[in-house]
Amino acid sequence: MAMPPVFGINACRARSGGAVAHVIGLIEQSAPERHGFSALHLWAFDDLLARVPDRPWLHKHSTGRWQASVGLELFWERFLLPGEARRAGIDLLFNVDAGSVCRFRPSVTMSQDMLPFEPGEMDRYPAGKARLRLETLRRLQAAALRHADGTIFLTRYSADRIGQVTGPLPNMAVIPHGIDQRFLDMGAAVARESLRACLYISNAAPYKHQWHVVEAIAQLRAEGLPLRLTLVGGGSGPAMDRLHAAVAMHDPQGAFVTLKPFVPHAEIPELLERAEIFLFASSCESMPVTLLEGMAAGLPIACSERGPMPDILQDGGTFFNPESPASIANAVGALVCNPVESNAYAARAKAIAQSFSWQRCADQTFDFLLSTLERSHGERIAE
Repeated sequence: MAMPPVFGINACRARSGGAVAHVIGLIEQSAPERHGFSALHLWAFDDLLARVPDRPWLHKHSTGRWQASVGLELFWERFLLPGEARRAGIDLLFNVDAGSVCRFRPSVTMSQDMLPFEPGEMDRYPAGKARLRLETLRRLQAAALRHADGTIFLTRYSADRIGQVTGPLPNMAVIPHGIDQRFLDMGAAVARESLRACLYISNAAPYKHQWHVVEAIAQLRAEGLPLRLTLVGGGSGPAMDRLHAAVAMHDPQGAFVTLKPFVPHAEIPELLERAEIFLFASSCESMPVTLLEGMAAGLPIACSERGPMPDILQDGGTFFNPESPASIANAVGALVCNPVESNAYAARAKAIAQSFSWQRCADQTFDFLLSTLERSHGERIAE
């Protein structure tokens, strides 16, 4: 009987919240006896390795001095990682970022970045370094996805949109993120008679539209609804400047807007517990994790109608055009003025969120890795 395969995970690019959470959640729910591998090797930067739980079958490899800069990291990934993977006896390498330049085969590559592929979103960035970076990522990621023996997308929406650029990908799966168990364990949706405290968690970026949210809440307050808005995530650059300008225009006395910087993920459940309405106004996402967390918390939700958000939230909230303050105000106002319906939305959203577990993500991911490895072996034999 053939020995179970050895898998490798290339997480050297996993620096952001969603990518880091994915690696941790996947490994926490992994088990050789359940998922059919004999050992798992993980290449990542030091901070992530420290956060990943130790397992007897897990071998952690630091990218060491190569993580000091993007240039060094790319050199290591392109020229040194394939040799390290072969020496470790890797049968298949899982790249958790589509920006990978590693050419180890067979491989599976996951796409987590929608911004370079969403029509019109790059236009929000002025010509210059930021635009050039996105255009470079678009070419790099499209090439990596075409090169891989298998591709994982987080949503059907992202698979369809990115597929318009890459062309047909013969071996592809849609496997969503899971949700941290702390959010899934939050109590049942609470029946609220009064909705006042609005919460939006996201860094300021051109496609996040916090300034439109500020204007929308100001409109509702002018109509007599005493709403408060907390914006969490911080940020910098033109998007943050635009947010500060909106606050200065619509709330110069600091009566209803509170700006909070980035907070550690562990503190988000406490923020959700204090909120009464959850807002999500992004126009570009591959997989909206913060939206899922708001759903799991059992909050009434007003959400952007763009991207995969309608597929995620389904019938669990109200929707709006994120570029129209009037549309945002209508969606939020519908929640505030109809508490019975809002509570039903909250209960439905929480029920939907329960299906997004890391256990399901791990099961589906390793099933796909195994099937891709078998497919690759079959193709080599046929040759």
